[in-house]
Amino acid sequence: MKFKDRVCVVTGGANGIGLCISKEFAKSGAKLAVIDKDKAAGEKVLAELRSNGAECLFFPGDIAEKGVLVSFVEEVIKTFNKVDYLINNACMSNNGILSGCDYDDFNYVLKVGVTAPYMLSKLFCEHFTKDAAIVNISSTRALMSQADTESYTAAKGGISALTHALAVSLAGKVRVNSVSPGWIDVAANFDENFDKKHSEKDKNQHPVKRIGKPLDIARTVMFLCETDSGFITGQNIIVDGGMTKLMVYNGDEGWEYNNH
Repeated sequence: MKFKDRVCVVTGGANGIGLCISKEFAKSGAKLAVIDKDKAAGEKVLAELRSNGAECLFFPGDIAEKGVLVSFVEEVIKTFNKVDYLINNACMSNNGILSGCDYDDFNYVLKVGVTAPYMLSKLFCEHFTKDAAIVNISSTRALMSQADTESYTAAKGGISALTHALAVSLAGKVRVNSVSPGWIDVAANFDENFDKKHSEKDKNQHPVKRIGKPLDIARTVMFLCETDSGFITGQNIIVDGGMTKLMVYNGDEGWEYNNH
């Protein structure tokens, strides 16, 4: 298997895109260290991965807290003694200026989406193996916005910038890249027919004529971790079905402007 005995750390790895990333790395032979504040979901993932023969560690905790990050890193190194891949996936939203997102709300999102990836990169720094890679999950929202999304958008803009900064600082030690998902329906993790709930108008906003699924992101993350991708660092790969390249005017591709 391609990633046999490699150690992969995934933040927010018990739900959504992170869940798919965790499962795909496990299928490819990797040992998993997953952190997520959703303890019930994490324990469920742990049981599933172990039942399929994967070596896996689950650590429940909020990565916005420094003490949690330190304890998690200690547990990972105690268990596996190394790290090959760090996938900084976890993030969330507290909306924005129109809905009253305040100082603490805003900074909490930044702690989860930017500070934690920085600190984990720092704490794991001396434990990365040769050919190690960090992959940060950014978003097309680092480049474009809907109203009232300032907390999430700022975090994604921050992780995009942090990516190339770390790539330069860690040059020769760890490659650092990011992936920017577009419209990804995480229901695809559990529902093979997820695509049927989307209208043709939804699909036509994408040149590939479908909505994205977590597997689209997981495969890109794994590509960036492969040693064959060793000449790629400091880059961001947009995985959005071409949505950000399609210029849409009112009435085009089934899209209508509604400012409500």
